[in-house]
Amino acid sequence: MSAIHIVRAYPHPPQKVWRAVTDPELIPLWTATGAGARPEGFATAVGTTFRFVAKPKPGWSGVVVCEVLEVREPSLLRYSWQDEGGGEVTEVAYRLEPHGDGTRFTYDHTGFHGLGGFLMAKILGSVRTRMLTTGLPAVLNGLDGPCAPHPGSPRAT
Repeated sequence: MSAIHIVRAYPHPPQKVWRAVTDPELIPLWTATGAGARPEGFATAVGTTFRFVAKPKPGWSGVVVCEVLEVREPSLLRYSWQDEGGGEVTEVAYRLEPHGDGTRFTYDHTGFHGLGGFLMAKILGSVRTRMLTTGLPAVLNGLDGPCAPHPGSPRAT
């Protein structure tokens, strides 16, 4: 079985990181360094079903269906992940813990099987690394500044 495991430290408190990774207005801003997915119907409530919608690519509709499996604000979000066209159901977990003056963020995406799963984990792993190394820090750094995105602003859609 293949998996994606990424750990990053951010110089921001867990509550701020939690907001950036769970606020539907902010998620597209940091995922833009990847495929630019936006959540539709997302809420941090167990049982919520939602979709991530990204730009379609050859052989992929750009849509992933998910269900929130576990929430412990501001330390854990776990949800299922499945291509809209079917296939195996995998699982994503965000774990946040205080670390010095900031937050240690652990991203795990598990449940990839076989050669196809191995290849998918490699592709998604490089995209997720870029999002968590470039995209999320930019959003975190901008949240409290004069250029912070506000709901309804062009940057927040």
